[in-house]
Amino acid sequence: MGQGSEGTRVALIVEDDKELRALAVALLEETDLQVVEASSAEEALQYLRYNAGDVAFLFSDVRLPSLMDGVDLARTVRLKWPWIKTVLTSGAPLEEDLDKALRQVRFMPKPWRALEVLMEAEKAVKSSDFEETALRSHAEVFGALRA
Repeated sequence: MGQGSEGTRVALIVEDDKELRALAVALLEETDLQVVEASSAEEALQYLRYNAGDVAFLFSDVRLPSLMDGVDLARTVRLKWPWIKTVLTSGAPLEEDLDKALRQVRFMPKPWRALEVLMEAEKAVKSSDFEETALRSHAEVFGALRA
């Protein structure tokens, strides 16, 4: 559950526009997060299947090529990997209301501001630090009880 044990935290950027993706990557490389890029929801899910425990932050465009859009991706991530802080972004307003599964997903209109993206990434890092500390404390207490 939650974070991987090695402490590697990943920001997963999902954007089909190469220039915007490069901008988001350059921005998030200034944080404590390792940055991984994907150009589609399917590519992001493939990465998450094997590495979700390391992902702290998902930053995804709403309109993506292929069958799944960013809203579908966010819904899947929130249901399967709820610890991943998720931000959706789009140049157009959302065409659908975010459902119950997406109530903790933030929507950020394009053009997004670098400071807003960095603040969301920082929240993800702090949240994953808190979760990691809580899990470690829980394991120590459980270990002490078993001893």
